[in-house]
Amino acid sequence: MATKKSETPGNARIADNKKAAFNYFFEERFEAGMVLEGWEVKALREGKVQLTDGYVVIRDGEMFIIGCQINPLRSASTHVNPDAVRTKKLLLHKEQIKRLTGKVEQKGYTLVPINLHWKAGKVKCDIALAKGKAEHDKRDVIKDREGKREVERAMKNRQR
Repeated sequence: MATKKSETPGNARIADNKKAAFNYFFEERFEAGMVLEGWEVKALREGKVQLTDGYVVIRDGEMFIIGCQINPLRSASTHVNPDAVRTKKLLLHKEQIKRLTGKVEQKGYTLVPINLHWKAGKVKCDIALAKGKAEHDKRDVIKDREGKREVERAMKNRQR
């Protein structure tokens, strides 16, 4: 019996890094291509990826994502030794990398992966030039979120 292959529509999301939005203010966003091996693409189709511990570094004029964990499928090939936390290269234009290098060297800026998605059959990674949030900013976010929940609960109870 043949198994149905996962469909990858136009811009389907693979994984999100929700923790990044809580810990950073996003200044600019970029879409980068990724250099992946075959087993990694198959694992991404099954959603076996975790972005929360990932970060982006610039070395020798090239960008790499570190800490993005892609767990291999059990049916991975026997002649391939999959490394779940392998450093993966990101593809951007040279001018963009130079500009980002200058920004990252400024105090407080970092590059964080936001999400992985499919675009025209290729895996793309959205990265953001971000500035870390202070503890009081994070508390404000939590307070706003709790306030919205209270309002929603009150409106829901009022409708009954």
